[in-house]
Amino acid sequence: MEEIIKKLKSDPRNTSYTLREVPPILQISEGAEILIVGQAPGAKVEENRIPFKDKSGEKLRNWMGIDEVTFYSEKIAIMPMDFYYPGKGKTGDLPPRKFIAEEYHEDIMKLMPKIQLIILIGEYAIKYYLKDTRKKNLTETVKCFQEYLPKYFPIVHPSPLNFRWQAKNSWFERDVVPVLKQKVHTILG
Repeated sequence: MEEIIKKLKSDPRNTSYTLREVPPILQISEGAEILIVGQAPGAKVEENRIPFKDKSGEKLRNWMGIDEVTFYSEKIAIMPMDFYYPGKGKTGDLPPRKFIAEEYHEDIMKLMPKIQLIILIGEYAIKYYLKDTRKKNLTETVKCFQEYLPKYFPIVHPSPLNFRWQAKNSWFERDVVPVLKQKVHTILG
């Protein structure tokens, strides 16, 4: 992992982060059994340098049915689609830069042989990992989450900004979240 981190820091596409001493923000452990593939760190996470140490993380931990200590343990890995905050766009954060997943994810996955479940959070992770097997949109893919088990579990992003989607799709908390909690608890023991 040290070699990969060194490569990330020296990658010219990450120079602006390296110059500001912002490290790649991820959580990788050889003993991890659950991998969370999120979008990209937000501005707050870039400040505190801890993945999902924000309101989205609180909601995600609630959905998974685990506490903060378990979330930040060696049993859980967090590998976003981009390891750096991509910046602000017109309607929210910019999308994750594609090269991070394309050039780094596969090598990092090899370091975690015990992964039993990959939780795919949001459109970018779902599109990248499920490719042509995903449904016509995020909502339909999340509704059909059972089709992707036991390896993948696609979910919507837990961002507080996603409240409209969550309000419109109450089936998610009613039908999907309990299954996610059960899967997480079964794996973690």
